[in-house]
Amino acid sequence: MAKANPNLILALRKTITKLKMGAPYQWGHMGACNCGNLAQEITRITKGDIHRFAMQRSGDWSEQLNDYCPDSGLPMDLMISELLDIGLERDDLMHLERLSDPEILKHIPFEERENLAKNRKEDLLCYLKTWVSLLENQWAAYQLATLAPVREKLIPVEVLSY
Repeated sequence: MAKANPNLILALRKTITKLKMGAPYQWGHMGACNCGNLAQEITRITKGDIHRFAMQRSGDWSEQLNDYCPDSGLPMDLMISELLDIGLERDDLMHLERLSDPEILKHIPFEERENLAKNRKEDLLCYLKTWVSLLENQWAAYQLATLAPVREKLIPVEVLSY
């Protein structure tokens, strides 16, 4: 799963907000689909340009990610590199396009999960909200763990005399 970090968490939250506010959503459009909406937020590339970049090669997001080569110089590969640089993994994006990450799905109530459709905006929002919640929890745990050595070195208040 993606490496939890504040930049990725913020990008996911902004994507959720934009979708709720009526951002264009069209699952069959490379720039307005599940991955396309997140890519817009992270890269600041328009949905039209994302779609145009994707059309330089064949295939949907999964196929584009399978064919990804960071040294190709193709605009789509440069954009994918930017998505990976923020902490995403190729599998995260493949799962996002299909709403299929088992780790995320197990945190969605069964009654919602059983009818989850990859091409329904409401289901994408559910998936993104669950994912961002998991990443926020991971980030908080990481922050606490990195503070643990500092806490152990602190002098207990009762030892200090004033």
